[in-house]
Amino acid sequence: MKANIAILPGDGIGPEVVAAAVDVLRAVAQRHGHQFTFVECAVGGAAIDAYGEPLPPATLDACRKADAVLLGAVGGPKWSDPKAKVRPEQGLLALRAALGVYANLRPVRVHPRLANLSPLKNERLAGVDVLFVRELTGGAYFGAKTRTAEQATDETKYTVEEIERVVRRAFELSRTRRRHVTSVDKANVMETSRLWRETVTRIAAEYPDVDFEHQLVDSMAMLLLTKPAAYDVVVTENLFGDILTDEAAALAGSLGLLPSASLGEDRTGLYEPIHGSAPDIAGQGLANPLGTILSAAMLLRHSLHLDAEATSIEAAVESVLASGELTRDLGGKAGTREMADAVLAALAAQQRAAA
Repeated sequence: MKANIAILPGDGIGPEVVAAAVDVLRAVAQRHGHQFTFVECAVGGAAIDAYGEPLPPATLDACRKADAVLLGAVGGPKWSDPKAKVRPEQGLLALRAALGVYANLRPVRVHPRLANLSPLKNERLAGVDVLFVRELTGGAYFGAKTRTAEQATDETKYTVEEIERVVRRAFELSRTRRRHVTSVDKANVMETSRLWRETVTRIAAEYPDVDFEHQLVDSMAMLLLTKPAAYDVVVTENLFGDILTDEAAALAGSLGLLPSASLGEDRTGLYEPIHGSAPDIAGQGLANPLGTILSAAMLLRHSLHLDAEATSIEAAVESVLASGELTRDLGGKAGTREMADAVLAALAAQQRAAA
């Protein structure tokens, strides 16, 4: 297969973890006979410094032409003034909107060796394997905003079409898993949530082979900590999804482990780890690259439809974690390069075993 992948290193530790993931993608391509072309572009704070805007036209053009986009992270103290007219996060929001990626997928699994890193008791973590599907282009983040000296407003708006498409994506994904969907809303208070709940109930009838339930977001926040293994696919709106997925990240023990995929109707998806730019350790070779490497695996699966190759990366990461090769956020001493090399070595071991 030939594929064009846009690489957006971004800010802080972004360039370091993205470089590790690109090395893994190159190794997979060589092993399986694929041709991946990587086009590197500026985004976020780095783009502001170089071009005066967080999403330059050349970057957007390259992303639109690509088969998939791999992003590191954006932001940092240098650009953190909330009153600034131009901020790194604007580039990310604009890119999501331009690519039409409305469904954000965040898988959360707990590796047995890392269970002690979670604040939850180990017995509550057994069997945790949740896929969050967060609506990404609507809600309060994209609604009309007003601000005066005395008040501010953020409009939360959803259409039936916006809800239908992300909910159908969640139900389709559940068919590849344990066939259970939990829809999260605030239907006892919010009109948008009432529309959300009505729409989910109607769509669920199209999937009689999938069990589903509704949960209020405040209850769900508690349930994720008291019985996280009970959930399979969780679908919710933009703001609620942002909060719940960060809460759920605590189950895995470190933000550095968790990948994400943002998908639309066409092939081009946006893939990134869920962690931030971590400017306090940027340039020191300390960042955990596994979230980005696993994001690269999701890229192979969802945009390039290379499921076996994606599975090989995930298996390599599992093998490395099981061996005890850990970065500092996981209680070990390995650096970014050492962890990437360990994953590459595990991939090479797979190839030898298959020969």
